[in-house]
Amino acid sequence: MLSQDNKAVTIQILGKDYHVSCPPEEKLELRRAALNLDEKMSDIKAGGKIIGLERIAVMAALNISHELLQKENELQKTNKETEERIEKLMSKLDGLLVD
Repeated sequence: MLSQDNKAVTIQILGKDYHVSCPPEEKLELRRAALNLDEKMSDIKAGGKIIGLERIAVMAALNISHELLQKENELQKTNKETEERIEKLMSKLDGLLVD
């Protein structure tokens, strides 16, 4: 059931239409996500080693999940490095202000 603010959006994945409830401000992101999923599933299907829509969807989901986890790890590493650099700069500034 659609909430009053949500609108039905039609997306296409592997040539099949799906109707998804979505807030209007997230419509573009939903379409981008659907396009990304369609590309991943099409690539897996074209590889020919995996047969069946459900298996293709699971493999695509695993690939996307793996990519997300890698990005999260990279972000954590970057955040940690940034925090360390800020601490070093703060320490240098403290040293300069004391002099």
